[in-house]
Parts: sequence; C-alpha cells; structure tokens
Amino acid sequence: MKLVIQTVLWILIIFLGWKLWSSIMGPVEFNKIKEARYEKVIKSLKDIQAAELAHKDITGKFTGSFDSLISFLDTAKFAITQRRDTSYADVERNKAYGIDQGYFINEVLIDTLGFTLVKDSLFRGSDRYKTMMNVPVEGTNAKFELQAGNLERNDAVYSVFEARVSKDVVLHDLDKDLLTQEKQVQSVDGVNGEYIKVGSMEDVNTTGNWPKFYDSVKH
Repeated sequence: MKLVIQTVLWILIIFLGWKLWSSIMGPVEFNKIKEARYEKVIKSLKDIQAAELAHKDITGKFTGSFDSLISFLDTAKFAITQRRDTSYADVERNKAYGIDQGYFINEVLIDTLGFTLVKDSLFRGSDRYKTMMNVPVEGTNAKFELQAGNLERNDAVYSVFEARVSKDVVLHDLDKDLLTQEKQVQSVDGVNGEYIKVGSMEDVNTTGNWPKFYDSVKH
C-alpha cells in the first residue's frame, strides 16, 4: 500500500507540475506564434492597402475584386511629374492702371516627365502582389475577405474598402481558450476584435486595426 500511495503521489505531483508549466508556458508560446503570424498577415494587408490606394488614386474608386486589383497592377501607370512655379505680367490689369509691369500672375505648372508602372513603384520588381489575397499561414488555404463600395457622410459620397481575415483562421490550430480571449482584445497594444483588417465599410478609413509597432517591423 505504501508503494501504491507513493506512486499515486508522484503521478499527482507530475500532473500538477505539468498543469503549472502549461499555465505559464502555454500563453507564452501562444503569443510567440501569434505575433509571428500577425506580422505575416499584416504585411499582406499592407500590400493590399497600398494597391487599393493606388487604384483609388488612378481610377477614382476602390475595388472589391482581387482579380481586378491584380489586373490593375499589371497594367496601370503612375505619371512622373515635376512642379514649377512661374509668374508673368498681368498685361490687361497693367494697361488699366497705365503701368508697364506693376502686377504679376503667379501660377504653378505641373509637367509630366514620363510614366512608371504602379507595380514597380509599389513592389520594386517583386511579384508578391499576385498572391497577396492568400492568408500567409501554414495549414490553411484561406483568402482575405475583400469588399468595396460607397459610403455617404455629410452629404458626400466616399469610396471605401475593407480587407480582413478572422483570428479563427490565423490561429486555427492554437489553444481555443486563449484564442477566445484574443478575439476579445480591446487594447492600444493589441489587434482589437475578431478580425485583423485594413480599411472599413462603415467609416471613411483606410488604416489597419493593428498597433503602430507592426508598421516598424522589417521584412
């Protein structure tokens, strides 16, 4: 009986030790994996953001189709411009006042020097924009959700877009209790809510919902 009791006690000690280790190291490992995945996801969302802003700049609106966005990047061009300030005499006004060169008109001239492909300007020779719709997490073949449309605010109509992915997808294989807690995050240091996203269909906003330190991560 003594041997049985000792064996049971050792099993209990090992079990409690494992539970203690898990309670400490579980969240640590969860956060380590989470941060690594968030960095990759946010990099892709920033690529989508840059592409959408270029699309809006050139076409006047955002798009809710990745096919259209990629086709746009393959063909669209930015104009390379140069600004010049110039001035010249206001002849009519000077004649009216009986003077030769008293008044001048100042103008800003924009010269078009050439054109460059949008994809070269944004992605510098990389073709990663062709796969930016794919969520970069191993073990899932999910794609980002992309929407675009119009939003009316203060008697004006604005083009808006939103690209997002659920944290359920990004952290699909991690501890479910910790995942539930992560989806409820509301903090200046965290990615708030159930989604990692950029843009908004409910507000005139083209930024992401991640904290600023992700923008300083080197890739």
